[in-house]
Amino acid sequence: MIPKITLEQWATFKAVVDEGSFAKAAEQLNKSQSTVSYSLSKMEQRLPSPIFNHSGRKAELTEFGESMYRHASTLLAQALQLDQAAQYLASGWQDEVTIAVDALASMEDVFKALQLFSTKHPDTRIRILETTLSGTIEALIQRDADIVITPHVPPGFFSENYRTITRTLVVAPSHPLAKASYLNEDLLKTHRQIVVRDSGAKRNQDAGWLDAKQRWTVSHLSSSVLAVKSGLGFGFIPKDKIRTELENGELVELDLEYGSKKDVPIYLVASAQSHAGIATKTVLEYLQGKRT
Repeated sequence: MIPKITLEQWATFKAVVDEGSFAKAAEQLNKSQSTVSYSLSKMEQRLPSPIFNHSGRKAELTEFGESMYRHASTLLAQALQLDQAAQYLASGWQDEVTIAVDALASMEDVFKALQLFSTKHPDTRIRILETTLSGTIEALIQRDADIVITPHVPPGFFSENYRTITRTLVVAPSHPLAKASYLNEDLLKTHRQIVVRDSGAKRNQDAGWLDAKQRWTVSHLSSSVLAVKSGLGFGFIPKDKIRTELENGELVELDLEYGSKKDVPIYLVASAQSHAGIATKTVLEYLQGKRT
């Protein structure tokens, strides 16, 4: 079905309302006043009710006209977005970028970069996959994501250093380990560890210390933090994920004889490598801090 009123007529109508008169609208549109008047006259003939009160020289809207003005403004904004999307796609710009973010990485840093990106490119959709261990690698290898933020880079992929996070051994202040005068690996083995389940289909990795005899497994890092806070066990958790809990005393860091802290490098990887789309490359630059 073809609309009775064209986009050009709606644009002319909006210009008349915005400018306050037919003469100013004609000047803004670079058209003659008679052309503007004729266009709106034909438009009104096709509408079920008048949009202007035709009294005096000023264009005053009827109640129906005010409603049509709001709809026209939305329609024209959508048409402009469609034009921009067409230009993006014609230039090789994707309309959606998918990012797989491993649970160890800081979502706060990711969202700060994406906020800057969305300010310049609001029409590009972003899809975020929150993954763990081999699930992150699968998203990369299977091209489920355009960009992957991961502590592990499989062979054949180029990567760039993104951040370094510190995993630290923590418990609730009420946990027996918090009161131990001396802590070594043997003592740690006698207590329960809270670990995060691998989100990969094969689940062939483990986010835990394999020597722990007692292990509780959760699906999300946030759940592991809650479990440790509840005194259910110990956990090796990225420090930036629990800064508030450490500051207010809900969690305490333990000094293990060896290995209570571990620095883990996090990498940025594009799944398509040199064939990545323009939108993907632009998002990468924002994540890298090369654009602000």
